[in-house]
Amino acid sequence: MGRVTVRRPVLRLSPDGSRRRPDSLAAEEPLELRVNGTPLTVTMRTPGDDVELAHGFLLTEGVIGALEDVATARYCAGATVDGQNTYNVLDVALADHVPPPDPSVQRNFYTTSSCGVCGKAALDAVKLATRFTPGSDAGAIRPETLSTLPDQLRERQKVFESTGGLHAAGLFTMDGEFLAVREDVGRHNAVDKVLGWALLGGRVPLSGCVLMVSGRASFELVQKAAMAGVPVLAAVSAPSSLAVDLAEEQGLTLIGFLRGESMNIYTGAHRVDVSETRLTAAR
Repeated sequence: MGRVTVRRPVLRLSPDGSRRRPDSLAAEEPLELRVNGTPLTVTMRTPGDDVELAHGFLLTEGVIGALEDVATARYCAGATVDGQNTYNVLDVALADHVPPPDPSVQRNFYTTSSCGVCGKAALDAVKLATRFTPGSDAGAIRPETLSTLPDQLRERQKVFESTGGLHAAGLFTMDGEFLAVREDVGRHNAVDKVLGWALLGGRVPLSGCVLMVSGRASFELVQKAAMAGVPVLAAVSAPSSLAVDLAEEQGLTLIGFLRGESMNIYTGAHRVDVSETRLTAAR
């Protein structure tokens, strides 16, 4: 299994002078995902939780919808010319009742750690139809509960603590109860990993849950949340215009700039219980 962190020497400059010291870096390695033996995509990821990553990716691409849709998931032996297993090639065998992925799911080139939809065969395939529409979720969350989520997420970013170079995605209940967190160099990979964790645990659709992400809320993250039936997506940074459009279309509550007691609710404000919050009109 690949390492999550790598030690490298650096020259450290500071007002106190310069010195050489070891530094911890977040590992980044390619993972080739195969389905029924056929290569589907290559993504740059932090090694670890690869089975969850594969399940989450196939869930958010609409290939599978439940754990029983997967027969096996295993690393491929002989991934190098000398027959060694690099743990960078994972093959998922679908159950007999599951059709193979649509050709539009296949990436024309590798998926970088910063983009989850690059290389789609057709732009029309980017916008997928979810099996678990979040718009019907009747749950509600208090603003004061939302305000605790960034710190809860940050406290559990173990690898970020040593490297400062990883994104995180966490799942919480509407009451603020922590469920799971996953880290990765790619924000979309972190989301796929935590959604894969939920799928493997029989928790999908994720009704009554909040997906909290450490960066911005891009289109692909809203799409992934919708594909897993997540009714609330919260981010510490900004959403994109397309992310807001998709969240509104899917009936998903999208929250950005969640920092302390402040936040922007872009869509689905009915799920944020402000009954005891003093609202002021804009001037």
